Amino acid sequence: MRCFWVEKNESGEVSASLAEQPTSILDAAETTSPRIRIQVEYSSLNYKDALAATGNPGIVRKFPHIPGIDAVGRVMQSEDDSFQPGDAVIVTGNQLGVTHFGAWAEQIDVPSSWAVPLLDTLTPLQAMALGTAGFTAAQCVDALIDHGVAPESGPVVVTGATGGVASLAISLLLKLGYTVTAVTGKESEHANLKQRGVDTVLSRSEFVDESNRPLLSAAYAGAVDSVGGKMLETLLRSTSYRGCIAACGLTGGNELHTTVFPFLLRGITLCGIDSAMCPMPERKKIWQRLAGQWKLDDLDSLTQIYSMDQLASLVETILAGKMVGRAVVQI
Repeated sequence: MRCFWVEKNESGEVSASLAEQPTSILDAAETTSPRIRIQVEYSSLNYKDALAATGNPGIVRKFPHIPGIDAVGRVMQSEDDSFQPGDAVIVTGNQLGVTHFGAWAEQIDVPSSWAVPLLDTLTPLQAMALGTAGFTAAQCVDALIDHGVAPESGPVVVTGATGGVASLAISLLLKLGYTVTAVTGKESEHANLKQRGVDTVLSRSEFVDESNRPLLSAAYAGAVDSVGGKMLETLLRSTSYRGCIAACGLTGGNELHTTVFPFLLRGITLCGIDSAMCPMPERKKIWQRLAGQWKLDDLDSLTQIYSMDQLASLVETILAGKMVGRAVVQI
């Protein structure tokens, strides 16, 4: 089978390239759960995949490795009566592409408990245009709703606004009637964001407050933060009473310097969003929404389709912070 193969030599140097490997390598998966073998049709490109493709030790602990945390395809073999050969399924998160060989390969072999049936209202391409990014964005929006942030509550900020998660979060929020403020470091994308329906577009320097004031003007009802660091610190200080921030990223840093004032004086909620290990009932609920009342009309305009031959250059693009929207990989 053709796959994106990441290796480390005896000197500790990591290399990656497209390679042909026997499907028997999939049989080494360590699981006592019933397994399914899937013929992968599409995968996608996420920041986590790019880290895995370069052998980042925070993601990859064992070599050789195959990245790819998202997959859609059809069941080839199944040890679980819930799935039959020919069934269309989605696999995102869990340990796919991390401790487990991932979806940048023509086949994957995973525990059946990782798979979600692909609903008829989503095509395989649409499923991967969403992927972990769309699943994460939908969880963020769901968290805002659960914490009482409604369209009439006030504007919602989305940071890192041209990235995969943020782009899809903006689409979901606009579809549901929210007023959106977008923050991005890409000046060239301001006009595009306004054209999509975003009310206000700010640069990072305009938004991030470098002062030491424990609270700022309460300007936003909530936020979807895919950046972290000083961006999240500013959000905490500028969110309105009883607001909610759904935090799902750390490209701006993994440290957070704040005080208890936003929590004690304004009663805000900082809600962490985890996609990889999301419980199956919640996972199915989110996918049902994405295939149903939350189905997006603008997925095509946010998505570019690439071949496996382009993966190496795509990894460089996303690590350089130059990726816009969603990259789907045709396997």
